[in-house]
Amino acid sequence: MDWKSRRIQALLESALVEDKATHDTTTALTLEPGIRASATIIAKQELVVSGLGCITQFLEIFARLDGKSSGRFEVISHPEVFDGVRVRKGQSLAVIRHNARVILGCERVILNLMQRMSGIATLTREYVDAIAGTGALILDTRKTVPGLRQLDKYAVLCGGGHNHRIDLSDGVLIKNNHISLGGGIATVLARALERRKAGLKIQVEVRNPQELQAALDGGADSILLDNMTPSAVRKSVAIIRKKDPAIPIEASGGITLKNIRKYAKTGVNFISAGALTHSAVAVDLSMRITSELY
Repeated sequence: MDWKSRRIQALLESALVEDKATHDTTTALTLEPGIRASATIIAKQELVVSGLGCITQFLEIFARLDGKSSGRFEVISHPEVFDGVRVRKGQSLAVIRHNARVILGCERVILNLMQRMSGIATLTREYVDAIAGTGALILDTRKTVPGLRQLDKYAVLCGGGHNHRIDLSDGVLIKNNHISLGGGIATVLARALERRKAGLKIQVEVRNPQELQAALDGGADSILLDNMTPSAVRKSVAIIRKKDPAIPIEASGGITLKNIRKYAKTGVNFISAGALTHSAVAVDLSMRITSELY
């Protein structure tokens, strides 16, 4: 993750501006300006870490927005704690040593972002563990919070998953709506194959044997089996492999932690799950802050 990219910096800055982090009325009225503090971020449950890189960036952006010298600071984490690692309940993720005013101003945005990202990473790891040994890979989708996609998809990587399309320009996926609006699979697939740039792969979403056959006959580069039962997926995989042993096959729709292993054992290469990003529950983190002498 490039935490210094313009897009990420703009996102983090907007979070601080939204919370009026440099205008913390309570802190200004109750604390002397020169107090330094030590803040420890603690996991209040077992989780997979994601988002550690945001801490330093929030502190640096705060200083720029504040327009004042915030003083020296350091962010320390144990060598064994990094994005993608599983930690136990009660474990320290990082320690921030800085001006107390800055820490209190950034506390909520740091926790909010890390709780969401670590929640996605933790859920993704559950999906990955559920299909261990099957050879299938877990993919995310574009079902992300607007504006947070880059962070959401990075969190999926931290959990051991893989990224599907980043955005609409990233690859061709012919879905049901394209098919119904464009005149059927044969028509839209032929049109896409004719118009595509060299090297661009075309994936087609199919829901039944008839659509599958049309996609295969039309020359699809990849097949997405949508909202099929494990039994139907297994039969579809057999049909596809008979025609082309190497074509990538993805299953999606109606897949949960309870049934995902059944899908993984059908022989598909990939399983995509929107739940990784649209239904992940934020993990529980806390920030314990104590005074620190210069």
